[in-house]
Amino acid sequence: MIQIVVVDDQPLIRMGLRVLIDSEDDLALAGEAGDGRAALEVVRRVRPDVILMDIRMPGMDGLAALREITADPALATTRVIILTTFELDEYVFAALQAGAAGFCIKDDDPEELLRAVRTVAAGESLLSPSVTRRVIATFAGRPSAPVARSPQLAELTDREREVLGLIGEGCNNDEIAERLVISKATARTHVSRAMIKLGARDRAQMVIIAYQAGLVG
Repeated sequence: MIQIVVVDDQPLIRMGLRVLIDSEDDLALAGEAGDGRAALEVVRRVRPDVILMDIRMPGMDGLAALREITADPALATTRVIILTTFELDEYVFAALQAGAAGFCIKDDDPEELLRAVRTVAAGESLLSPSVTRRVIATFAGRPSAPVARSPQLAELTDREREVLGLIGEGCNNDEIAERLVISKATARTHVSRAMIKLGARDRAQMVIIAYQAGLVG
């Protein structure tokens, strides 16, 4: 059973998500909160698998709460999906850098949100080529965006750099295997080794590193 905490300052949003979660046999609502500070209390108590969290909230916002969550070793297995009201949210890039597993648009189809929850609960990042890649590319290219490159890039083999570039394009492991004409198991191995060398928390951070390294056009 996937345990979920919903964090949003709008009661109607929380109610809608509660109804959606309760309709699925493999999902369970473990708690709710209306701001970042309350979210930390709930999350540290129940240690959910997935958090659906808004960014813009009164008091402690979702980004500040996210940073505390990803910095807490006791919550290492908890994944955060950021909820945003429109696609080009100014905070999305910072959220992904801070360790968010991905993000969803609040008016996405319910099936997309359920897929997102199950995807991140399984240990993957939600990297939709149609939305996430465009957002990261937009903000990575701005002068105000972080530009520092990971010093571990030099440790990657040529093949691992190719894999990192494909991750930056939003490719999953199966697509990487197809593009490079290698087995799926080999693709997984390259992804895993690159992630370890880069010290990346997940694929979302690898996407950011790929853009900052100029591996994605």
